[in-house]
Amino acid sequence: MTLSVLLVQVLVVVVSVLLAPLFSGWVSQCRAWLSNRSAPPIWLPYARIAKLLRKDAVLAETATPLFRAVPYLLFGIMVAAAAIIPSLSTELPFAQAADVIALVGLFALARVLTALAGMDIGTAFGSMGARRDMMVGFLAEPALLMVVFTTSLISGSTLLPTIVDALQSRQLALHASLAFAAVAFVMVLLAENARIPVDNPTTHLELTMIHEAMVLEYSARHLALVEWAGSLKLFNYTCIGFALFLPWGMAGRADGALWLLPALLPLLLKLAVAGAGIALIETLSAKLRIFRAPEFLATAFLLAVLGLLVRLMLSH
Repeated sequence: MTLSVLLVQVLVVVVSVLLAPLFSGWVSQCRAWLSNRSAPPIWLPYARIAKLLRKDAVLAETATPLFRAVPYLLFGIMVAAAAIIPSLSTELPFAQAADVIALVGLFALARVLTALAGMDIGTAFGSMGARRDMMVGFLAEPALLMVVFTTSLISGSTLLPTIVDALQSRQLALHASLAFAAVAFVMVLLAENARIPVDNPTTHLELTMIHEAMVLEYSARHLALVEWAGSLKLFNYTCIGFALFLPWGMAGRADGALWLLPALLPLLLKLAVAGAGIALIETLSAKLRIFRAPEFLATAFLLAVLGLLVRLMLSH
């Protein structure tokens, strides 16, 4: 591994970490425009993170070292995921570890840590949110795995770079199996990132919140890292969707930073379209009751399985 390639890998990670809050700000802007409201500045997440980093953290008396460590662990896990997800190039050193099943495990680890932190203080909100979030994860992860298996049948691998290369080498065509899998993936993305209709990222109502209930006790730098990790998780999931269904536009070589410039513009365009699409879905959807969330995720699982079966039937 040459020094220049390693520097390019670091540059890709830095770009991903810095673009994540911008992507969240873009989604918020689109939601406001679609709701006929005044849109907040697109850089508002940066300002909020900077403001929280300057404040002093307030911790409950019952907080353990785990509660203090979870924000740093969450942020580190999301940065590690961003390092192995091919967002700009498929020939980066860490891309060889980009097995989607391993990525699902990373996201599951982050969920477990968040749930433990939510229950650590001993509040009713934290325990309630932890139970609900584990329920969502228990139903969303099988659907995500079925989506991965559908795309892996085309490429013969669960490595994201291999999937990207296999889809890029094919002619542009509409595959029924990928269409079912794409719809299922979007549903999983909404559920895993606390978006409407499964959760509302801006609510603090006891009967509706899931993710916010677990992080309600965090403040200052801890809350900044949690929110930054949440934005990075949404960015990572979106880039996984690009790799599985819209892989075109990525750089094939990573000999220097200049090789990434042609891939940066397609990534920004895809993020703009994806952010507008997420905002549109959230605007047109109503928040589901918590007991209806299993039905939503069961539908995603069935669509993913249907895509897998269609691919198996067409391959014989």
